[in-house]
Amino acid sequence: VAHRLFQVDCYLWSSIMTLCLLHTQNTLTSFHLKPTLPVPPLQQTCEYYLAALTPIVDPEELNHTRKLLEEFQKPGGVGERLQKGLEQRTKKMENWLSDWWLQTAYLDYRMPVVVHSSPGVVLPRMDIFSLRYAAKLIAGVLDFKSMIDNETLPVEYLGGKPLCMNQYYQVLSSCRIPGTKRDTVVNYTLVKRPPTHITVVHNFQFFVLDVYNSDGTPLTIDQIYIQLEKIWNSSLQTNKEPIGILTSNHRNSWGKAYNNLIKDKTNKESVRAIQKSIFTVCLDAPMPRVSDDMYRTCAGVQMLHGGGSRWNSGNRWFDKTLQFIIGEDGTCGLIYEHAPAEGPPIVSLIDHVVEYMKKSEMVRTPMVPLRMPQKLRFHITPDIKKDIEEAKQNMNIMAHDLDMKVSVFSHFGKDFPKSQKMSPDAFIQMALQLAYYRIYKRCCPTYESASLRMFRLGRTDTIRSTSIDSDKFVKAMDDPNTEKVALLDKAVKAHRAYTDMAIRGQAIDRHLLGLKLQAIEDLAALPEIFMDTSYAVVLHFNLSTSQVPAKTNCVMCFGPVVPDGYGVCYNPMDTHINFAVSAFNSCQDTNAARLAQALEDALLDIKTLLEQTPKAKL
Repeated sequence: VAHRLFQVDCYLWSSIMTLCLLHTQNTLTSFHLKPTLPVPPLQQTCEYYLAALTPIVDPEELNHTRKLLEEFQKPGGVGERLQKGLEQRTKKMENWLSDWWLQTAYLDYRMPVVVHSSPGVVLPRMDIFSLRYAAKLIAGVLDFKSMIDNETLPVEYLGGKPLCMNQYYQVLSSCRIPGTKRDTVVNYTLVKRPPTHITVVHNFQFFVLDVYNSDGTPLTIDQIYIQLEKIWNSSLQTNKEPIGILTSNHRNSWGKAYNNLIKDKTNKESVRAIQKSIFTVCLDAPMPRVSDDMYRTCAGVQMLHGGGSRWNSGNRWFDKTLQFIIGEDGTCGLIYEHAPAEGPPIVSLIDHVVEYMKKSEMVRTPMVPLRMPQKLRFHITPDIKKDIEEAKQNMNIMAHDLDMKVSVFSHFGKDFPKSQKMSPDAFIQMALQLAYYRIYKRCCPTYESASLRMFRLGRTDTIRSTSIDSDKFVKAMDDPNTEKVALLDKAVKAHRAYTDMAIRGQAIDRHLLGLKLQAIEDLAALPEIFMDTSYAVVLHFNLSTSQVPAKTNCVMCFGPVVPDGYGVCYNPMDTHINFAVSAFNSCQDTNAARLAQALEDALLDIKTLLEQTPKAKL
């Protein structure tokens, strides 16, 4: 889809633009009109790079890096040559970054997608488990799919500018395919006969469920419900090999196991049916009962990895782009494979599905007999059995290592920062900086995702929340003799300014990556700035964070990106904030509950600070 209309001559392109403008600004076709991602000025990136390093490296290292950057920027030097290479790349490609980013951030990444890459989403708990709930959810996703297929999904805007909607085409009927050195992503929406089935997995057993009638209309909720009942009743035995747990393994190991698995014709056909499906629905066994206070945290764990081989980790196909999870104990949510899309399109889909499920059901139609959903068969050889056992062990290690805390900050939501004329996101990020500083007495590199969807095929860049101004604020916050409010105000504004830079394609991280990859592509020696200690430090994100706002009262969660780091995701609602904080138990210096508590304290302390300060001082 991303390439449908770009290979046209100027006359046709002009005609398409005119037709789109005459037709409507609110359809997916307008994503073709996005500008291309710019390459920021080299000097600007170098200056901001030094500023980003200032609060996180010592002065001696900073001075060394400054000298390297001066050499890098010399007229006619290596930096100028690489910059010109990137600028030439923009003339030849729809997006100079997107292919590189997909490969380096995802497909070349060899750690398991579970915990290390794929985010989960915790939805509000069901009052009671019901296959009818699952049927409604499936119908809601199909309703959303119809808007994608018909290109009637309203275009999203940011700062009054339309966003590229390409990612919406990537989340359905797509799947990651493992390789022994590099993965691929396959999207089946553009094939001659796009898939008309979903996969449903229960007790580790996979089924193909056709969700369209022969005339192309989607099944009704009643029809889907009856089909789910058939699947449920024919998969009550649990003594099946959890074939899906293979997808949780290290990518190289899974790539080898995958090649072995699909040597068998039946196995290959079953795997292809899962890969080609529109999406997957996981009907999970109940997890161990916990207190209401712990429920959200346990649900977050279930969404991210399924609880281990003893529970639901085998009830997944982690390579599938979109998997909805519905547990017998009322838990519900999803996990998605991150390579094709970012969080906002996923959350937009969720918001639509949740609203769809609130509608009263339409008058029931006369039931047409439907054939039994097809159960997918797998021949388990001794070698495959060995691979499954290895994946089970590795999954259990990951499950035990993940330290998670999902909580609701109920004292205020985005309404309070707005009342102070502050960006809610910047406000929360400064609280996070303060929480981390109070625990570790230092600032750390902080990643916050910024959308590049103002540009054609745009993905993300990095908002660097740790700044010279945030550093001054957090150090002053617990000092009674400083003007804390002015420093907070300056830090919030600095964050807002860098955010604006990032979404306009002017941040430093993807530009630096591009310069590095351009050098590699040119087969040139890697510039010293990329072998410098500072570059390793600046990319070691102890805090990996993301704001993923939703209308639905949900929260996204993901694992840390470094062994001694945290993953922090948040959904600011009007009167409360949903947080998910993760860490690794194998690191003695990190603790998810401790950071979550420090974050709550920091939010309250900043609120008190602002309320105690006369407005005239602001």
